[in-house]
Amino acid sequence: MIRPVPDASNQFYLDHINLLRQNYERLTGKTFGPSDLTGIDFAEAIYQAPYVVVSHGTEPDPIFNYANLAAQKLFELPWTEFCQLPSRQSAEVPNQIERQKLLDAVTSQGFMENYQGIRIAKGGRRFWIKNVTVWNLHDADGIYRGQAAIYSSWEDVVEKI
Repeated sequence: MIRPVPDASNQFYLDHINLLRQNYERLTGKTFGPSDLTGIDFAEAIYQAPYVVVSHGTEPDPIFNYANLAAQKLFELPWTEFCQLPSRQSAEVPNQIERQKLLDAVTSQGFMENYQGIRIAKGGRRFWIKNVTVWNLHDADGIYRGQAAIYSSWEDVVEKI
């Protein structure tokens, strides 16, 4: 089942955003998002932020379960398509092995900073994502809930002729 687009009626998925925030801050020691906001205002700010915030769940082939507007624009995917996409498909097949190595390292270490890699948008545009932080998500009971990523730097891959 596809979750509805984040808006005031579902509190912009405040519980999920709090999960991302708590794990990010605990693992990295850094602030996640605007420190002057709380509650639904904070969740809405993350959804509308000018940087990418994405997460995927714990399925055998993990599927994105959150993508803010910046991510939707960058990957050329509306919420309903993004949240059906296996996260591995955000990279082309040759780059999926590198991506999986990153996720395996994050699983064992808790988080990783300064990752960069090539991703692909729905329309075929390839782009570098840079200075990415990826971290594990565990709920209050310590149950693994997936992984998330945040980054504000990307640029199109320039093909040399």
